[in-house]
Amino acid sequence: MPKRKKITTLDLAKKAVEAASEKQASDITLLDLHGQAVFTDYFVLCTADNPRQLTAIANEVDEELTKAGLKAHHKEGRPESGWVLVDFGDIVVHIFSAKQRGFYDLESVWNQAPVLVRMQ
Repeated sequence: MPKRKKITTLDLAKKAVEAASEKQASDITLLDLHGQAVFTDYFVLCTADNPRQLTAIANEVDEELTKAGLKAHHKEGRPESGWVLVDFGDIVVHIFSAKQRGFYDLESVWNQAPVLVRMQ
């Protein structure tokens, strides 16, 4: 019987990117925070057009990573605020409105982190 390939944290982070893309998130970025942060390995950043889409993206990411065996530790923020964070430990997913994404500007804060995926 062939051995199954072990799924890596990077594979799971890419799965989060795919899930966000499925719900039409825009400006999706995957940052590698190895050596940059002690609290996580990857950030997935994306933008939603409205609170309803923000909720749909958060739910899709949570559902897909849960199916893959990774359970969210916690969620923060509210769709109406323009920002929701889903924390899976080694992967943290930030879903923003365009206004909040510009305000927090995490790409500038973590500008030393390699960009692994960028989807407009």
